This record gives sequence, structure tokens and C-alpha cells, in this order.
Amino acid sequence: MNTIRSICVYCGSSPGKDEIYLKAGQQLGRSLAQANVRLVYGGGTKGIMGAVAEGALRAGGKVTGIIPRFLMNKEATETALARLDELVITENMHERKHIMFEKSDAFVALPGGIGTVEEIVEIMTWAQLGHHRKPIVFANIAGFWDPMLTLIDHMKQEGFVHTSHLVQPLVIDQADAVVAAIITAASADNAPTEGVSAVIDKM
Repeated sequence: MNTIRSICVYCGSSPGKDEIYLKAGQQLGRSLAQANVRLVYGGGTKGIMGAVAEGALRAGGKVTGIIPRFLMNKEATETALARLDELVITENMHERKHIMFEKSDAFVALPGGIGTVEEIVEIMTWAQLGHHRKPIVFANIAGFWDPMLTLIDHMKQEGFVHTSHLVQPLVIDQADAVVAAIITAASADNAPTEGVSAVIDKM
């Protein structure tokens, strides 16, 4: 598997009800910068999205924001966007997601809403279809993703997931452990593998 040079983070443009979500975003951004890994994200400067970018920027990291033109005034401010060292403005959501995929070596889902679910599920779908072998992580902050993981397991038990060997997401409870787990999985060329911290096959 290729060296991990950039990681895409999907997360909410809102802060959520628990302060732990914003802190996790900041921690993950900081970890990316410390590992010299570029953050690729949806370009928002508010909520958890803003926290991830802020964490990376404050630690001297590189940040690529990819945002549709129609969301610029809703999810971001021009002043904040100017701080990113790379900004890509797309015409629609489909173009945004495609570019995020192309620019990223791995994918992480922090807490978020329907959009975050849609994005990480699409990445898992592409893996299931054999389109990529890039590591996928659920950053399961305070058990946020437990219902999602239970649903995926239910799909398997009911006979709707037949290619679990192609989709084996990492489930990491602590934001500051995500980057190290991805790098370990990628270097093993078998993401994820036994022995990687908090790795479970939920598919």
C-alpha cells in the first residue's frame, strides 16, 4: 500500500452537543500535523470541521479544503478559508467527493450527521466493489458510532454483506490514536491487520 501522505476527514459542520467532539477534532488535526500528513477535508470552518482544520494549522500542518461554491457562505468564512494552504472550490457535491477521494490515502469519520454517514458509507461501498484498498477509520469518540457499527453487523448477519474481506474498517476510540493506527495498517499492506490497536471487522 502507498505511503500515507494525506488523510481525508469526514465530520460535522456543527459542534454537536458534547464538547468532547470538538476536542477530538482538534486532537486529530494536531496529530496529522505532527505526523507530517496533509489534512483533506470538506473546507468548512465551523463545527467539528473547523476544529480539525484549526488543530492542524496551529500545529503547522498542511490543509486542503474542498468545498462546493454554494456552501461557502454557509459552512465557512472567507477569512478562515484564506488560512488554508490549498482551497478547491467545486460546482457540486459529487465533484467535491471525487476530488476528496483522489487526494486522500485514507479516510476517517469523526462524529457528524447525515452527510458524514453518506460520505463514509460511499467510501466503504467503493472498497466493497474493489475500487480501492485505502484504510477506513471510524473515530468512535465516546461511542458515537456504536449504533452505526451495530447496523453494519446486523446487515452482515442478515445476509446483505458478502464481501467483508474487502471492507474492514478500523474502529479507534481516541482521536490521537487514529493517525498511528492508519500508518501501521498501511505499512502492513493488509489494512487492517491483527495487532493494530482497536481494530475490529464489523463487516
